[in-house]
Amino acid sequence: MKFNQVQILVLISIVIVAATFVAYEPIRHSGFILLDDQWYVTDNPHVTGGITKQSIVWAFTKSYASNWHPLTWLSHMLDCEIYGLNPLGHHITSVLIHIANSVLLFWVLRKMTGIIWPSAFVAAIFALHPVHVESVAWASERKDVLSGLFWMLTMLAYARYAERPNFKRYVLVLLAFAMGLMAKPMVVTLPFVLLLLDYWPLGRFLNFKRSLPNLLLEKVPLFVLSAVSSVITFVVQKQSGAVVGLENWPFYIRAVNAVGCYFNYVIKMLYPKGLAVFYPVPEKMTIDAAALTVIGAAILLVRWRQGRPWLVVGLLWYLGTLVPVIGLVQVGEQIMADRYTYLPSIGVFIIIAWAASEILAKLSHPKPVAAGAIAAALIAMVLLTRIQAGFWQDSGKLYRHTLAVTKNNYFILDGYGLYLCKQGKYEEGMRYFEQATSIAPNFMPAWDDICTTLLIQKKLDEAINCLIEALQKAKDWSFSYRLYSRLGGAYEQKGDLGLAETNFRKALAMNPDFESAQTGLASVLAKQQAKSVNK
Repeated sequence: MKFNQVQILVLISIVIVAATFVAYEPIRHSGFILLDDQWYVTDNPHVTGGITKQSIVWAFTKSYASNWHPLTWLSHMLDCEIYGLNPLGHHITSVLIHIANSVLLFWVLRKMTGIIWPSAFVAAIFALHPVHVESVAWASERKDVLSGLFWMLTMLAYARYAERPNFKRYVLVLLAFAMGLMAKPMVVTLPFVLLLLDYWPLGRFLNFKRSLPNLLLEKVPLFVLSAVSSVITFVVQKQSGAVVGLENWPFYIRAVNAVGCYFNYVIKMLYPKGLAVFYPVPEKMTIDAAALTVIGAAILLVRWRQGRPWLVVGLLWYLGTLVPVIGLVQVGEQIMADRYTYLPSIGVFIIIAWAASEILAKLSHPKPVAAGAIAAALIAMVLLTRIQAGFWQDSGKLYRHTLAVTKNNYFILDGYGLYLCKQGKYEEGMRYFEQATSIAPNFMPAWDDICTTLLIQKKLDEAINCLIEALQKAKDWSFSYRLYSRLGGAYEQKGDLGLAETNFRKALAMNPDFESAQTGLASVLAKQQAKSVNK
């Protein structure tokens, strides 16, 4: 039975959909994770209340969790409106968006290149690769898959615009891109990718009227949107304390880290072993192997680029789209993250797919052998993705896996300790907090958790000493107000209302909107007033 081209496209799409559902089936058993999910969903009243006028205004006018991404907030609100706090619904939404991204990627590449099977292979790897599990299975990373959706829609709109440029079609490109930026600002590199697509596969560089200056001018509105989004993101993250200063992480260290990350991400795409939710900064960073690989890649690009425009586009896609998260502007504690590869990996997959197509065309082996090898690779990815998705069942399982595949992971040691304390296992949790501080003595969240656990256990004197020591270490920690507020609460429980008031006021001087300190100060003032009346 022969199929026409449309039937083949539909059949491939169905296979991608079915295989992705099989790969991500384990997340139906997953809950929310004690790592950002409380900020993004479970403990965020703006989100849990569903779609309201007030929540929509909040999404567009406020920054929260070190980000401004209103469309991401709206997607979480809509899930809460439909599913409440049933995690299954939230996870299904993310899987469906990821499936839509994969199918759209296939159709866009096929439309631009006119070639079916390499396009299908890129989309299949994108859909099934285990390195993308973090973006799909973690509720807080809805921003990854959602921004990916608008990325694909922007490319689709641009493909239509390139066929017959006009104002209406350009507006659709601009609108889809703007929505992507409002889902996650990492898509700021998309105008750069559109320029690459002009070179290949669209071939717009060949048209004199569409020479590079004209193509750049055409994208000025897109670059302006990128610039605005970049400034907003930097300001928001700087204000929240997420941006690490040069005094703590010098630029040469960041450059070394960037080269190493470019290398390590490719390794994880080719050999996805030891994937973790958090990768700590190693004690010693070297780039010998990474530098040699980068130099080798540059030499190969120069030697092999002739007649292989997909090699240039794929490599520059990968290198360029990682720039916002490669560590030159360091945000947070992690050295790298699997979720950062969600869109950049497409460049690597394009190189793999078109290189394989070129190699297979030169081989004398029958097509069924090649098809069998490709099918085996994709089945292996499905199995690996199922295993990786299984680690996201709950916080404890995820943390234990991460500790097993990484070393000196102070961040996850602290997270696992917090997980144990939430289950009432305070002494066991304290041991993990102490391990975290022994590895990273100035990692303030672990100190905060130690002091808070002592307070919960009513060990007031130990808690006060802990908080005083933590405040001495805190220095520029942007959340020091939490420590002052907890210290105020400890003194209030001890009956020292004067010191309690002093520390609550210090907390509010740093963050006037901190409700815990507001409530604590109100309680202390009421007790002081009652005392004066009784006198």
